[in-house]
Amino acid sequence: MKSPVDDWIEEAGEIFLKEIGISEGQKVLDFGCGSGNYVIPAARIVRKDGLVYALDKDKRKLDQLMHKAGAMGLKNIVRLAASGGTGIALESESIDAVLLCDVLHHYYFPEADGRKRLLCEVHRILKANALLLLCPTHLQSYMTPRLKDVEMEIEEASFYLEHKYSGTLIVHDNNLEKSEVINFRKRGNKR
Repeated sequence: MKSPVDDWIEEAGEIFLKEIGISEGQKVLDFGCGSGNYVIPAARIVRKDGLVYALDKDKRKLDQLMHKAGAMGLKNIVRLAASGGTGIALESESIDAVLLCDVLHHYYFPEADGRKRLLCEVHRILKANALLLLCPTHLQSYMTPRLKDVEMEIEEASFYLEHKYSGTLIVHDNNLEKSEVINFRKRGNKR
């Protein structure tokens, strides 16, 4: 019998990512990808004409992800080691979608300035009208920052709220939970 994580990797993740806007031929960045639970389904969706950049600071998890992707025959995943800061080693306006799944919270970005720098980098690498997909698992109202504060920070970084989706998502690497994804679109030029 398949585990819920296996089901996510093999089928449910693709269905959900397509629903929220990932499509064939896109270039996608999963910032803080961990073990790649969004990278692998995204790589299947974008197919050979697209690319998925897997960025994380945990080299061991990136090694495991690349080994798993190779075993699955996925050749459209590019590994990016994080510098420990907010810089992203990608060309300006080269990406169609950025996934920020459970990374914009107090543990990784305790200060608004760090989140602001990251959002400026995300804005820089995204093409005009591209997607920023926020999975805000750790942004419940009792934690700092709160979801409404992060949404406001994203809008101040020249994005606008497009849509909110609810569904069962994989979080914390191995748990399936009812959660939401919030789609933002990049505004043209920074205000």
